Amino acid sequence: MNIYADENMPLVREFFADLGEVTTFDGRNVKAEALREADILLVRSVTQVDASLLSQNNRLRFVGTATIGTEHVDRDYLAFRQISFSSAPGCNAQSVLEYVLSSLWFLVERYQWSLQHKVLGIVGVGSIGQRLATAAKALGIPLLLCDPLRAEQEPDFPHTDFATLCQQADIISFHTPLEKSGPYPSYHLLDTVHLAQLKPDCAIINASRGAVIDNQALLTAQQQQRRPLVLDVWEQEPDILLPLLPYCDLATAHIAGHSVEGKARGTEMLYQRCCELLQQQPKVTLAALLPVPAMEKLQLSANFGLPDVQNLARMLYDVRRDDALFRYHITGHGFDWLRKSYPARREYSALQLSGPALPAWLDSLGFSRQ
Repeated sequence: MNIYADENMPLVREFFADLGEVTTFDGRNVKAEALREADILLVRSVTQVDASLLSQNNRLRFVGTATIGTEHVDRDYLAFRQISFSSAPGCNAQSVLEYVLSSLWFLVERYQWSLQHKVLGIVGVGSIGQRLATAAKALGIPLLLCDPLRAEQEPDFPHTDFATLCQQADIISFHTPLEKSGPYPSYHLLDTVHLAQLKPDCAIINASRGAVIDNQALLTAQQQQRRPLVLDVWEQEPDILLPLLPYCDLATAHIAGHSVEGKARGTEMLYQRCCELLQQQPKVTLAALLPVPAMEKLQLSANFGLPDVQNLARMLYDVRRDDALFRYHITGHGFDWLRKSYPARREYSALQLSGPALPAWLDSLGFSRQ
């Protein structure tokens, strides 16, 4: 088997070496001729998988993307070619949650908020949005949930339409896939019209897809009335709208899901799917490959409470690091270099907690107990 994989896919050789020969490539710039001999193709979101890319390959059996989103893959074309396909839903949900929580705690300090008095609107309540909702409830944050697809499928889902959410939320966090057509398109969901409906100090967090927000309209709105803004994703990546950067409280290079576990979990999920396709028993597990974390165990005292969780979380991840790296390197090394050179980040679960009567809400945030 000839296995071709994005060079930024972690542990891909360790997982797939027993299935065949692994060749890596530059996912942003790969051409059709480079994939001519691939039996298995493993990509990330920077690679557009379509008829053009696969035009010189007549042997491909499987395409996998180590991401939650699938808008970069022409699934109809793969079906026409009878090529199996799999994504990695939920692989980095915890990592994105930790990015959003770190961003919220940063905004709390900068603007002297009390999150218990701020209404958080979550747009897109899938694997990531639901995890954020669970964490927000544990932290006592009032919620509005917007997911028309879930509302259609689940009669009891507490759906708030997007226009109403824009008018009532104090913070809006986007976690919807990018859809340009269909019954619920999300392309430029937050546009000039909806920006005008927001509260003057409503904070915006986007860790989903850049084009969910009209970036030019957002820049215009920020120039007229600046509001708290956190952007991890941008339109036209890697050629982003740089004039928007000074109007961001936090700006990062599409790395919200880039924890060690989040990225490697996507590789593992594709490995397991390939083993199913080839009718082979998986021989490798993520748990066996993950390195021992720098901070492995921590004992909490009986005095540990909700006000202390921010400091606990920052021991593992502080988004201010990634914002500083972005602002320093974006005009020099560039967007893709920042993603490729991203420093290792472990999820909360890497730290085993112990102590008398650990609060139950720590589980809702993703921490582990000894």
